[in-house]
Amino acid sequence: MSFLDNLESNLKDLESGQERDPNERKRRDSERASAQAAAPWAEKLKNSPYTQELLKLAAHAGYQARKKVNMAWLGTSLKLELQGRTLELRPTADGIVAVISKDGKEEQRHPVDLAGSAEELVRQWLG
Repeated sequence: MSFLDNLESNLKDLESGQERDPNERKRRDSERASAQAAAPWAEKLKNSPYTQELLKLAAHAGYQARKKVNMAWLGTSLKLELQGRTLELRPTADGIVAVISKDGKEEQRHPVDLAGSAEELVRQWLG
């Protein structure tokens, strides 16, 4: 049996195994439903002046610390990293949640008001 035949056989086995798992379908449906419920908040997060102000303040804080702030959109979430501290804004069905972590361990989690001040969130993140 050649390598490609073996690979094709393994892929078919994996696909048939996924089809047999009844929980897989339910899990995918629930993930899709939660993504659809969070979609309006994700759109607001991407287009809001709050986000632009947050990015500007984060870049300024990085400049003052003489460090680069890594900024990335991961799907619908915005992730900022500076000196081992991470701020992630995650859209949910109920709104946007800010998750602040240090060295990979979650420290704080709280809702974000897009009409509020981004400066307060940056202060909490870099605290």
